[in-house]
Amino acid sequence: MHGTINLLDQAREHAYSVPLKQLDPSPPELFRSDTFWPYFDRLRKEDPVHHCDSETYGPFWSITKYNDIMEVETNHQVFSSDSKLGGITIRDAPAELRRPMFIAMDEPQHSAQRRTVAPMFTPTHLDELALNIRKRSASCLDSLPRNETFNWVDKVSIELTTQMLAVLFDFPWEDRRKLTRWSDVATTIPGPDGVVATEEERQAELIECAQYFKKLWDERIKEAPKSDLISMMAHAEATRNMDFATFLGNLILLIVGGNDTTRNTLSGSIYVLSKFPDQYKKLRENPELIESFVPEVIRWQTPLAHMRRTALQDIEFKGKQIKKGDKVVMWYVSGNRDDEVIERPYDFIIDRKRPRTHLSFGFGIHRCVGLRLAELQLKIIWEEILKRYDTIEVMDEPQRVYSSFVKGYETLPVHIAG
Repeated sequence: MHGTINLLDQAREHAYSVPLKQLDPSPPELFRSDTFWPYFDRLRKEDPVHHCDSETYGPFWSITKYNDIMEVETNHQVFSSDSKLGGITIRDAPAELRRPMFIAMDEPQHSAQRRTVAPMFTPTHLDELALNIRKRSASCLDSLPRNETFNWVDKVSIELTTQMLAVLFDFPWEDRRKLTRWSDVATTIPGPDGVVATEEERQAELIECAQYFKKLWDERIKEAPKSDLISMMAHAEATRNMDFATFLGNLILLIVGGNDTTRNTLSGSIYVLSKFPDQYKKLRENPELIESFVPEVIRWQTPLAHMRRTALQDIEFKGKQIKKGDKVVMWYVSGNRDDEVIERPYDFIIDRKRPRTHLSFGFGIHRCVGLRLAELQLKIIWEEILKRYDTIEVMDEPQRVYSSFVKGYETLPVHIAG
């Protein structure tokens, strides 16, 4: 772990010595090494609306303070999510590969398509899903090895979130790991450090994803409406006539949204408790604190580091001149460490008074449609963990994802005493 500390010291030295106009917090390697923090610390203090000429992503504006991010999030008239303008990530896909999805649409199309899947996340349906989540969580946890080191990401985080996705889609159980693969492919940066080597490979796998789901769609549309996401979209007026690109775009959104966020927060919950053992002890002694522990984990982890918008017109924002067509990146991971809004933001405090003061789910019309399900999964899994284990010991630093969008883990070695 000393290597990580040294890397962070080096990053801090670099972040504060480089000329401000050259400061770029976006390289994926900073996120893989978990050394991006001092870049955002400096930007929040010295240049919270910062223009950056990135070698990786081209020019963009970095928005790093909590309240400024909220202003961009809620000003849909000026800051667009439209996929035709580049969509919701800092990295522009080639124009011919930009896929519409409701998170990457403006009104009125956005709300019409979002309403289609919203019934999946009503309190009544969540109550039904809770029974399924508890049963599968218990089974997964009971199967874990004792007295040996294993990868928590694979055996628990991926497995449980992939099972949940398979339930939401009523997806063939034996093929459920395809959902994990497609999620990883959708969010990776192609290259030697990515899940796929080239953009062409990525597109080929995503077409395979779309074709697989098209078969399921064709089956569901012939059947009476059911309560899975594919059936909901196949029978709803706003989505049943989607073109192929929009169909694939919405699928990828639901797969990534249902996979990466919960999966990485579940891994993050184990990791952060190893960093704050006093909080782990407090949780074991007071299991009712799970209610505030879960949103605090979601804030602390921030499973998606950013969302992006595109300016539809020239605007003066906090004294800076943002031009029509400019890329505007809201760094959730920075807003969630803003000490002007969140007290002691780098500390993990499971009994915070206002634990839901965070940006991890976004805000406004684009707030994550599945946020209650994500919280429910984490709550139930931790209830089941606390019933079974005194402690889950982290054996080494995790390997993190090479991405400045998904803030996640590839491996997290843990040990459970028998």
